[in-house]
Amino acid sequence: MAASSAKHDVFQAIADPTRRKLLKLLSKEEMHVTVISEHFPISRTAVSKHLRVLAEAGLVKERKAGRETRYKLEPEPLYELKDWLQYFELFWENKLSALRLFVESDDQDTPTDPKD
Repeated sequence: MAASSAKHDVFQAIADPTRRKLLKLLSKEEMHVTVISEHFPISRTAVSKHLRVLAEAGLVKERKAGRETRYKLEPEPLYELKDWLQYFELFWENKLSALRLFVESDDQDTPTDPKD
């Protein structure tokens, strides 16, 4: 499912800390909702709702295995997030460089204690 036609976009899906933890957990292996629920202090129903949001954003895939549904991470939609953050990384780099220059120049302007 394309991110543009999804009910929830990637940004909405990862806004919740529980969903971010779910993604991290599912990055290791495919899991059944019961096993997933054991890692959280919330009900299985609540975990299922979070998984539904992630699935609607295309971040997890559901697969029927007999009577159970298994979930696995689909990382491709995260590239949209990565691209968006990468654009703003330029601003962070500029700010950090400016801070480094400020700190280094401030050190040179500060009089030293003769006892040092």
